[in-house]
Amino acid sequence: MYFPEVRMRRLRKNDNFRRLVRETTLSVNDLIYPLFVVPGSGVKTEISSMPGVFQMSADMIVEECKAVEALGIPGVILFGIPESKDEAATGAYDENGVVQTAIRAIKDAENKMLVITDVCLCEYMSHGHCGVVQDGEIKNDISLELLAQTAVSHVEAGADMVAPSDMMDGRVAAIRASLDETGYQDTPIMSYAVKYASAFYGPFREAAESVPQFGDRKSYQMDPANVLEALREAAMDVEEGADILMVKPALSYLDIVTQVAMEFGYPTAAYNVSGEYAMIKAAAMNGWLDEARAVMEALTSIKRAGADIILTYHAKDAARWLK
Repeated sequence: MYFPEVRMRRLRKNDNFRRLVRETTLSVNDLIYPLFVVPGSGVKTEISSMPGVFQMSADMIVEECKAVEALGIPGVILFGIPESKDEAATGAYDENGVVQTAIRAIKDAENKMLVITDVCLCEYMSHGHCGVVQDGEIKNDISLELLAQTAVSHVEAGADMVAPSDMMDGRVAAIRASLDETGYQDTPIMSYAVKYASAFYGPFREAAESVPQFGDRKSYQMDPANVLEALREAAMDVEEGADILMVKPALSYLDIVTQVAMEFGYPTAAYNVSGEYAMIKAAAMNGWLDEARAVMEALTSIKRAGADIILTYHAKDAARWLK
């Protein structure tokens, strides 16, 4: 059938028609809000490259979580910036570390939301890499022990889920085994299964104070050109016991989000990363974009690609706009 019998515009002519036939629906239930925890009290410092995003001490994190929960957002993910760093990442698995302290404070305040923790070593290492360094090389297997120790310390403090982001081979299996051995068989793992060596992490490195002091992360994060490798990474994490698979970044890798979601049928997360956030914020502040429309379009595209969960710094604004 051809025009004029078929007129596609018939179902676009007003908002009620458009809502009625909409294929993809973004919900506040899809969102996770990232938070950056620092030592001290009463600290709330805006990150210059990420307007509206802050480094906060545990007491301020508790207040932020109350606001996030009131918006209906189901969970937060915590990143820690310790007072001091060393070559053994001791702050990562210290029972009184910044993340562990923040988890307990959130739980003591009876926030009902999920508390997820990023499990990595880069923020705690003096050299800024995600694993142990020996003779200028990032050592995979030694790093697994520290990552597993970190994950257990987070769960002991009250974390509901852990999210390893380091991209060391075998880290999901190591964390799963350690959690199971310590009685936390029911704690899920949201694996950063597919994490590319991306230029879009720039503002995050300021936020997490984790710029590598030498070299780069291309020996463990993925080449942006690769697709089949992403599917192999995800398959390994499924085999090792991951409960949720994440793709990071989101917007430049929507094809990967789709393939991971379709190939494995697991809950699929996508991280709308700091550079993606900063670009929209900068354009909006210059009057070049309508911020609300651009954000909602970007988040809807991630959902349309197949993501069930979206980690995004836009989460609070998006929740307000969705209401």
